[in-house]
Amino acid sequence: MKTVSEFHSLNASTALVSVWYRGRRLDLPEGANLAAALLAVGITSFRETPVSGAPRGPYCMMGACFDCLVTIEGVTRQACMLEVSAGLRISSLADPQGGQDAL
Repeated sequence: MKTVSEFHSLNASTALVSVWYRGRRLDLPEGANLAAALLAVGITSFRETPVSGAPRGPYCMMGACFDCLVTIEGVTRQACMLEVSAGLRISSLADPQGGQDAL
């Protein structure tokens, strides 16, 4: 399994904020596109399909395909249509509670 992302942040000087993704703390650039920021830290699978369990991640990056669906504060959203902000609690559709927060 690859541990280094093929995606990189274009602006390394942007302030980082803490968010929680599936119970794991991540430091992401504030104001960045959420889907792009998750890809840049190596997260490529955002959800699994309900029937086969196949992994899905961002595809179109413009809100047309719905492959980047995540749950934030109990609401299903498209990650590609959101900006990173401090304290986001992001979970998958299968784990709407987001797991346990790591301290």
